[in-house]
Amino acid sequence: MHFVIIGGDAAGMSAASRARRNDPAMAITVLEMTEDVSYSACSMPYVIADEEGDMETLIMRAPAVFREKQNIDLRLGHRVEAIDPKNRRVSGKDAGGKPFEISFDKLLIATGSVANMPLIPGHELPHVFVLKSLDDGRRVKAFIEEKRIEKAAIIGAGYIGLEMCEALTERGITVQLIRNRPELLPWLAPELSAAVDTALREKGVLINHGCTTERIETHDSRLDICCREACFDAEMVLMAIGVRPSSFLAKEAGLELGAAGAIAVNRSMQTSHPDIYAAGDCADAYHVVTGEKTWIPMALTANRAGWAVADHITGRPVRMEGVAGTGVFKIFDVEVARTGLTLHEAEKAGFDPVEVVVKTYSRAKTVPGSRPVWVQMVGDRQSGRLLGVSMVGRDNEARRINAAAVALHARMRVVDFSTTDMAYAPPFSPVWDPLLVAANQLLKKI
Repeated sequence: MHFVIIGGDAAGMSAASRARRNDPAMAITVLEMTEDVSYSACSMPYVIADEEGDMETLIMRAPAVFREKQNIDLRLGHRVEAIDPKNRRVSGKDAGGKPFEISFDKLLIATGSVANMPLIPGHELPHVFVLKSLDDGRRVKAFIEEKRIEKAAIIGAGYIGLEMCEALTERGITVQLIRNRPELLPWLAPELSAAVDTALREKGVLINHGCTTERIETHDSRLDICCREACFDAEMVLMAIGVRPSSFLAKEAGLELGAAGAIAVNRSMQTSHPDIYAAGDCADAYHVVTGEKTWIPMALTANRAGWAVADHITGRPVRMEGVAGTGVFKIFDVEVARTGLTLHEAEKAGFDPVEVVVKTYSRAKTVPGSRPVWVQMVGDRQSGRLLGVSMVGRDNEARRINAAAVALHARMRVVDFSTTDMAYAPPFSPVWDPLLVAANQLLKKI
């Protein structure tokens, strides 16, 4: 069997490595269009924040290891331009522009996602960046250091944009955050979003809400980022307005697309062609709460899906249960966490949702380090099911959210979750854990 993989990051290399463990005799070829594989993209803001940080430390496993230790035919600089499902071939060009064509028995599309770049005047300027690939990280870090940047603008407030507010501030750079919506994180309740907004402003981040960027103009080494209402000056711009699935190859090959334009897959990660699989940010998934298709790009999902593909093609039964959309990020000393559905998402999915927002404390009040924590919890009035939780605080909320995520995977009712035996000791939690406080309040509404 010849197993061909398009894309050499999380899903692709996880699939390649596990397929090799499952079948030492299998022929495995990985086609990666860049010169990097198997790296921690999520860690790039933290390396940028460290003046001595080195992007190369984010490479988890060097290409030579895959080739020499695992006998994987890893080909860098190979851009696939077409997939021919009928004749089981992929074709494209290598780093030197030379055409290639490879036949496959099983194919995995692991092309990931691409950063959104609005095609406004000035988006192509050398001062304007996205932060998606390792090469993007290298360019951003080099530009900051070579130009000795003192002021930067970040357009958008997704996970990367907010993490970069911290990273650039840590480098002594003044940050102007430009947001086209009137609130910072629209999926959070106003109280939780306000806590994040306050944390940013306390650290000197300048925030402009409700400002849609219309153009970027250059004046010598400086930029003007212009909205309808005002213009802001900076020396560099980071576009951080999210990503979209890289599903173009699949679409051109006639494969079915699903949620958010991602490649549609079944619970065994097969596409509409049974011998072609898709995994990672380019593929959709099932949501554990709704049971419906969704697209939520996350690193753990990509790695787990890569394993699932390898298991399936080597004859092991696979059923991917799905995702809850669990995510966390840090902004200075504030932790933001979520899992499951928001009130709006629950309404859209056909539930009869109710919501509570509670403010309590992370530890017993008498213990040093006890901090305020906000919990937003959503449940279904009809079934009593727990539907989603969001948290904002400064004391281990990123860990607490895992309890709620497990509850969603177990399809627990709020009443059942409210009676779970959570650990208590004053240095770690009040007697009533913040999640239990929220669950008890939500029960009153249900």
